[in-house]
Amino acid sequence: MSLPRVPARRRRVALAVTLAGATTAWLLSGAVAGADEAEPPAEEPPALAADALYAAPDGTEDAAGTEDDPTTLTAAVDRVAAGGTIYLRDGTYDLAETVTIDPGSDGTADARTTLTAYPGETPVLDFSAQEEDPANRGLALNADYWHLYGIVVQHAGDNGIFVSGSDNVIERTVTRHNRDSGLQLSRATSDTPQSEWPANNLVLSAVSHDNVDSDGEDADGFAPKLTVGPGNVFRHTVAHHNIDDGYDLYTKSDTGPIGAVTIENSLAYANGTLSDGSQAGNGDRNGFKLGGEDIPVDHVLRDNLAVDNGKHGFTYNRNTGSLTVSGNVGLGSAERNFNFDGGSSVFRDNVSCDSGSNDRTIGDVDGSNAFWSGENAPGCAAYEGALAWSFAEDGSLVVTFGGTALTD
Repeated sequence: MSLPRVPARRRRVALAVTLAGATTAWLLSGAVAGADEAEPPAEEPPALAADALYAAPDGTEDAAGTEDDPTTLTAAVDRVAAGGTIYLRDGTYDLAETVTIDPGSDGTADARTTLTAYPGETPVLDFSAQEEDPANRGLALNADYWHLYGIVVQHAGDNGIFVSGSDNVIERTVTRHNRDSGLQLSRATSDTPQSEWPANNLVLSAVSHDNVDSDGEDADGFAPKLTVGPGNVFRHTVAHHNIDDGYDLYTKSDTGPIGAVTIENSLAYANGTLSDGSQAGNGDRNGFKLGGEDIPVDHVLRDNLAVDNGKHGFTYNRNTGSLTVSGNVGLGSAERNFNFDGGSSVFRDNVSCDSGSNDRTIGDVDGSNAFWSGENAPGCAAYEGALAWSFAEDGSLVVTFGGTALTD
């Protein structure tokens, strides 16, 4: 017997945050009630890097850059040596210009250059002074082998964090209320050769929410799109309440195919509507948008959830490649949870519940899947009740429904 269908509007999204390290609970909350009461677990402070530079909201450009005499963020970025560390002290950094990490100021494979929150603190880079303009990004990472950790970037005039470099790790960041996609990977300039498109970046345990542009059509949560190289990975990430898509892997004929992207153990929910309940423009409102303009790219989607998004949960968006789509769950999409009208993708162990209309999956589909065709499969019982999510101490994403954690 099939389970009774529960309309998406009855699913209440709650937030339970437990995130060790620099990124504290409140900065992940967006406008979700109850997050302010969450407290990070007690932990021993890590040892500080020797010879590190220190920056603070009230630092001065000519300061020594020590813990007792911090400098500014931009001065620290200009001074740091390859493989060095910059600690950002607690507070709000009011910035009007893009903070740029220039091409060539690289770390190494053995020693990344690190820009990190001071342990237990929350630096917020606030670009409210910027006008909405494609040139007005917040933090632009154009170098290779850097590690960003525990930083909040908000209110930029375009992307909150823009990455055109390669072999970087972007970890436990939050991009929110920016006026284009919160975190975007794309080439540095229009004449950047394809061999130098951003590749092999890892986005880990990061959150992107409530990004909205004035047209209401372009601001995604995470956007590895248009001009990215191979090997980019999103793991244990959360995109919610962005005005356009949660994840956007769009391609266009002018620039051709992008490198295959892997998204795993990640969550997209309530995209197309902001946390305050408002909508704007004609955004696509998908959880995971995976292509464009009939260009084949063999992306990998593994063990992700798409919940209550304003259009589709997972959509090929005219990607005619052979995507690997395995272990994913789609819930409560306004249209289809799984929308794959073309290509030769391989589907294994996916579950679809409470879809707005019947799923469409063209490709290699076997009996391990439970797609929506008018009623819920028995496996949908695991996804009843309020959605909540948190990060474990190791940064892995923990998702619960009705208070019960999902397990492998």
